Amino acid sequence: MIPKIRRGSRTHGLLAYLYGPGKRDEHTDPHLVGSWDGFAPDPGRDADADPKITMTRLVAALDLRVKQAGTAAPAQHVWHCSVRTDPGDRTLTDAEWNTVARRLVHAVNLAPEDDPDGCRWVAVRHAEDHIHILATMVRGDLRRPRMNYDFKKAQAECRRIEKEMGLRQLKPGDGTAAANPTSAERFKAERTGRTETPRDSLREAVRQAVAGAADEAEFFGRLREAGLRVKLRHAPSGDVLGYNVALPGDRNRDREPVWFAGSTLAPDLSLPRIRRRLTDSPTDTAPPRPGTSRTDRSGPARTRRDAAGIAERVTAVLDEDGGEAAAQLVGAGELLDALAQTSPAATRAELRDAARAFERATRSHVRAENADIRALRSAARGIVHAGTALGRGEDGGATAMVLSTLVLLTLAAARWHSARGHAQQAAASRQAAEHLRAAYRQAAATPLRAMRERAQALPEPERRRHEATIRAALGEPATRTGHQAGTAERFDALAATLAEAEKAGHDPKALLEEAVDRRELESARNTDAVLIWRIRRLADLPALPNGTGKPKAGTTPTKHAPGRPATRTATPAPARPVADPRRPAPRR
Repeated sequence: MIPKIRRGSRTHGLLAYLYGPGKRDEHTDPHLVGSWDGFAPDPGRDADADPKITMTRLVAALDLRVKQAGTAAPAQHVWHCSVRTDPGDRTLTDAEWNTVARRLVHAVNLAPEDDPDGCRWVAVRHAEDHIHILATMVRGDLRRPRMNYDFKKAQAECRRIEKEMGLRQLKPGDGTAAANPTSAERFKAERTGRTETPRDSLREAVRQAVAGAADEAEFFGRLREAGLRVKLRHAPSGDVLGYNVALPGDRNRDREPVWFAGSTLAPDLSLPRIRRRLTDSPTDTAPPRPGTSRTDRSGPARTRRDAAGIAERVTAVLDEDGGEAAAQLVGAGELLDALAQTSPAATRAELRDAARAFERATRSHVRAENADIRALRSAARGIVHAGTALGRGEDGGATAMVLSTLVLLTLAAARWHSARGHAQQAAASRQAAEHLRAAYRQAAATPLRAMRERAQALPEPERRRHEATIRAALGEPATRTGHQAGTAERFDALAATLAEAEKAGHDPKALLEEAVDRRELESARNTDAVLIWRIRRLADLPALPNGTGKPKAGTTPTKHAPGRPATRTATPAPARPVADPRRPAPRR
């Protein structure tokens, strides 16, 4: 149940709209469901009188005390609150809507119970799913009602009504959410064939432009590269005070662009807030750290592997309840926006939905202390500059690697917000985690299948040995007959990863124990998958098992003596290739 409160000065104008046909003939059977005394004239149901005369009588009754107060009455004396149920809720009766209206005017102190001097009000219903409450803000003693924080009080009362009436219970907000599109914006989007309102499109475009940007010039440049109209607001000194953006082709009735200031798109997209974020400028070329991925990998794969390690460290910050957690959530939002821009086609829609959902989790009233988010912003910048990743090969595997880590990060964010009573932010974090899980299943399908196939080729004693190592690390009992169908197959991909790490010179038992001890695993739905990607990153193994894809160009296997491993040596291409009829055609 969502209340929306506005104030105005024209009682007759608002009533004429409520009892009229609506902007698109959507008003059906307008009538009163409640009033201050239960006897107010109803222009919609009074069949024995002219509706216009009844409307005049109703306006006069509502404005009586306003006229008596004279200049002491507030200029904006009309309090207007629309209350709407969720689309999945049952249809409330007129009596139930009357109860809702009376509880709300009492909650905001317009008409307290058993107060004969309460303000006059009416509740009009012209649709099944909502009502409009109109009240004039002058009491019977001609004083103004005390209505501090009326929106918060109405929200709190709606949460109680939802619970008592068995309606869908919404999450209480804290005033940090972005503004929703207006009805006019939604109707315009429908008329013009847009799938979303310009406000929503612009909010996402601005978020993606700031993801990993080094300075204001790059931020504004990205906005223009995205095809947006950009207008800067300057002080007399020439300094930039703010910015406005508009979608090409989105114009008002005067054929002028419809501009949105950054602060109207979201509280954290104002220029001062963006400037504070840009102070943690990412570095373009940071030297490789020990243990980071090799430089011979593709740019998208390399940056995703590095981002996975950074995201894992941020997850630890959230679990440790540090003072900088709030800022790290902002950086995590930038990382998701960067991935959404450059993700493979198969995962792009889910990642966009994850970034949009997590945007709500990046804002709260908690301020960060001594926060440094340069690592996250550098990861986002690297991903944007590396370009779009492919959905196959090393790029696809690296995408699965970072998504597996981000699922745990968003769940840690949900726990952090829940501990502070941030219901909307916690719900948004869990929603983002579900979208990330869906994207992960798309990205990980091919690499995990290749690992399972690799495990099937391992000698049976080696498979059993790795399985025993896995069960011991996870605290699971060993099977009596070793490798059994339905029990050990879940370990195939993990066993193949341990075998590959052992072949690369690592101790599989020590590596697995380090992966288990790195972070919590309780929130993971698939513990084995989390451990696979941790081990492959810790051991710097390819995201896709060696030999799965095509050999690199310019390399060919050399003949080797029996008992000696084959090696790859670079084979320079001849200046003029000559076909040899005695040799078979090369395999392609």
